[in-house]
Amino acid sequence: MAYGPPPSPGQGQPQQAPWQQPGNNLWQQPQQPHQPPPHQAQQPPGPAWQQPQQGGGSFQTPGHYGPVSHDEKTWSLMAYVGQFLVGAIAPAIVYFGKAGSPFVRRHAVQGLNMGLAAIAVWIVGGLLSLAVEVLIWVPMLFTAAVMFFLVYAGRAANRGEFRSVPPAVAWPLLK
Repeated sequence: MAYGPPPSPGQGQPQQAPWQQPGNNLWQQPQQPHQPPPHQAQQPPGPAWQQPQQGGGSFQTPGHYGPVSHDEKTWSLMAYVGQFLVGAIAPAIVYFGKAGSPFVRRHAVQGLNMGLAAIAVWIVGGLLSLAVEVLIWVPMLFTAAVMFFLVYAGRAANRGEFRSVPPAVAWPLLK
């Protein structure tokens, strides 16, 4: 079964598709004679802020650390996902293991702040619930909020971004 254009009526031989012709490179677009090559195209006049910068300057958004490697994404993700298994130990391992990368360090600090806040709320909430039983719901609701923000920040870390968690959930103990 041939995949290609149907044969033209009246011709005995079907035409070959452009990708089947010998010497045709599939990765290059054929250039038409009336268009200049892409490196010689002129830019339309416009405001200076739309023109590309000369000299190799690059624009970086605040909180952006440049290109992030897959290794850095994985370590920063483990600062959040590891808390579901071992609590605040996972971001502490990430913090001390990969603190050389500013991207990983920022995620590890935020994860560690969330883990330490959860431990403190459980200790204080557990002691207060001995006096008033209704207060046992405070650590449980706080844990639900922490789990939500662990997933929220972990998804951003996996994309190579940073999403700040509210200070009510991640107490700014470490910076």
